[in-house]
Amino acid sequence: MTDTKPAGAIDTPRVGYWHIWSDEQGVSHQDRCTLDRFFLKGIGEAAAQWNNPQPEDRATVVFTVQPVGWIGEWHENPAPQWIVPLAGRWWVESMDGTRVEMGPGDLSLGEDQHCVADAKGRKGHRSGTIGSMPAVLMTVRLAGSAPHHPCHRR
Repeated sequence: MTDTKPAGAIDTPRVGYWHIWSDEQGVSHQDRCTLDRFFLKGIGEAAAQWNNPQPEDRATVVFTVQPVGWIGEWHENPAPQWIVPLAGRWWVESMDGTRVEMGPGDLSLGEDQHCVADAKGRKGHRSGTIGSMPAVLMTVRLAGSAPHHPCHRR
């Protein structure tokens, strides 16, 4: 197989994230998705960098610190939001039983609004800290609504 890429060409980045979403029946799920629509562009006088703009939306940034041993029982994300772990580790469990553990360098898109409680009383997701240090998270809450399918924001 011959490599047809020009000499010195740089691969377009791919950045993974976890997406928690609710289906048409109101059950939450988590899927591994990829931000993959990057393009090179300079900002002002800065050299070109890879950019992947997301749909424009009003946003609110909220920083949270979850203490060691913290557990947030079943709840929905308050709005569609990007969750960026800054320090420590935390986990998220969706209604379908999927449990994902994350730490610095991971991303999560929380869009499990409109869930319907199941027979066990589970609605949305539960989450908690892992280990001996608090989990420090930055959330970017968006004003839009969440669709009922995974991996829509690229």
